Amino acid sequence: MTTVGDVTDKVRSKNAGPFWLTVDIFCGDAARFDRVVAGLSTDRVAAAFDVDIATLKRFDIADLYVVKFSLPRPTIQGDIRDRDMHGAGWAPLIAEMALA
Repeated sequence: MTTVGDVTDKVRSKNAGPFWLTVDIFCGDAARFDRVVAGLSTDRVAAAFDVDIATLKRFDIADLYVVKFSLPRPTIQGDIRDRDMHGAGWAPLIAEMALA
């Protein structure tokens, strides 16, 4: 089984303001970018994040060899229920996903 993390340079997640999170997948070259685009469906990512697919935004940025996902934070940043203030804990969910 080959995972997203096995074929990419880096997978990172971070805040995109107090209401949104973003996950960036840095592929490094066209071949790996194409493999990630083809092997990682938006449906699977939405399921991994446990979000409605209608709220998940996907950006395939071919010129930079980057795939980006943005989603609403489950809680507002800094709220007493916020367990990931910086949004860094979302990247492993993608990095460990198998490529189809």
